[in-house]
Amino acid sequence: MDVFLELKTALETFPFQLPLTLLLIITGTVLLGLVLRIGRKTAPYPPGPKGLPIIGNMNMMEQLTHRGLAKLAKQYGGVLHLRMGFLHMVAISNAEAARQVLQVQDNIFSNRPATIAISYLTYDRADMAFAHYGPFWRQMRKICVIKLFSRKRAESWNSVRDEVDTIVRSVEASLGNPVNVGEFVFNLTKNIIYRAAFGSTSQEGQDEFISILQEFSKLFGAFNIADFVPFLGWLDPQGLHKTLVKARAALDSFIDKIIHEHIEKKRNFNCDQETDMVDELLNFYGHHTKLNNDSDDLHNSVRLTKDNIKAIIMDVMFGGTETVASGIEWAMAELMRSPDDLRRVQQELADVVGLERRVEEADLEKLTFLKCVVKETLRMHPPIPLLLHETAEDASVCGYFVPKGSRVMINAWAIGRDKDAWEDPEAFKPSRFLNPHVPDFKGNNFEFIPFGSGRRSCPGMQLGLYTLELAVAHLLHCFTWGLPDGMKPSELDTSDVFGLTAPRASRLVAVPSKRLLCPL
Repeated sequence: MDVFLELKTALETFPFQLPLTLLLIITGTVLLGLVLRIGRKTAPYPPGPKGLPIIGNMNMMEQLTHRGLAKLAKQYGGVLHLRMGFLHMVAISNAEAARQVLQVQDNIFSNRPATIAISYLTYDRADMAFAHYGPFWRQMRKICVIKLFSRKRAESWNSVRDEVDTIVRSVEASLGNPVNVGEFVFNLTKNIIYRAAFGSTSQEGQDEFISILQEFSKLFGAFNIADFVPFLGWLDPQGLHKTLVKARAALDSFIDKIIHEHIEKKRNFNCDQETDMVDELLNFYGHHTKLNNDSDDLHNSVRLTKDNIKAIIMDVMFGGTETVASGIEWAMAELMRSPDDLRRVQQELADVVGLERRVEEADLEKLTFLKCVVKETLRMHPPIPLLLHETAEDASVCGYFVPKGSRVMINAWAIGRDKDAWEDPEAFKPSRFLNPHVPDFKGNNFEFIPFGSGRRSCPGMQLGLYTLELAVAHLLHCFTWGLPDGMKPSELDTSDVFGLTAPRASRLVAVPSKRLLCPL
């Protein structure tokens, strides 16, 4: 078939028409690509659905979710290939393939893919989440691990305890009435992260910042044809650039003011003042990004610009708000659907803590079944269902060719529900983790990777886990929970919505009653 007829056929399925000039440009580029590949012998691409000419599998965009890719994996296997325009995508849905990507060839797969929108909104990858792997990224990660999320940084952990106290009081004020558990826990994690980042316990400015976050989230996930046909970027056929400029300007205005206030505070330093994440990052501030590999001292080894600081703060807010809130809500929902497990974990709390006092941090290590509940929740509902990586060079996975620049999607959701790795994987069974031989996310068990693994694993895992465990422990220990309007546990909705995370499709609503004998 004539290539122009193929192009016409392919674009009939596309959501909008492109001018003839662009069709000619696309056709010429495709032909050039074919010529460059002549004579190059490689291993085969992974199996996958046959694509249309030029656009490949772009008519399957709606299937690029954790559930959609899991369904395709049942048909094509644990390593499958899709071509979205000029972009190669590989989905990983089993533990062995994940091990090859995250451990065996970690150096090749350590980059993160970034769309045009993500690159612009992160100041050209000035953050840690999307920066290419290399010396500067390693120093930024070290700053985050040591200075922002470390147990030595008491302020972050104190904010968790204080905000958990606040949610307990809020629930107490609604005893006997239906409460929106999802909204409560989202406000909990939002307040924790906002306070840890900016040092403010005030609600002032929070609504504005959450609005900015929501706009960023929408733009991160927005479809842009130039992401798949790169040479269309300069044309901006969808007019996305103006929206990106406006969104980043709003962030600049908000955080630049906060950075200025923190710089002024440092000039009038009070040793009794608590520091926040902005203070910690400002200790590395310089007018130009700079890396000094000769220094062993972290403060002398790297300099961060304002763009770096703003981008890292956005990473923290995105990574720590909805992910943890979703985990708490899913844990509560799964327990509401499993009354026997709910009774068991509450009995453990009564035995270990007693009904005369609240849960304390020292109690957490003794609450074995509670930890099993958290692990089972993370297995079935990982904080980020699709872990995104990008190849820095041509690679081979399970005998299949993965070209340089490919987007690799590790389906942590599907791997956690793989029937070859887990017994009765679709059932919520916390007791499975009482078996010491069951995979644990803290080791090299690639059957269970809710926080990723290798170089790009989640740097805030410990703080996130602490928040999840402490919040769930308090909600279960302080209150007895029932479903509203005579709803049966089996009637509770378990569908989710795909995004950065996979939260419940509908918020969990439940009726609390006081359980403890002591004042809350």
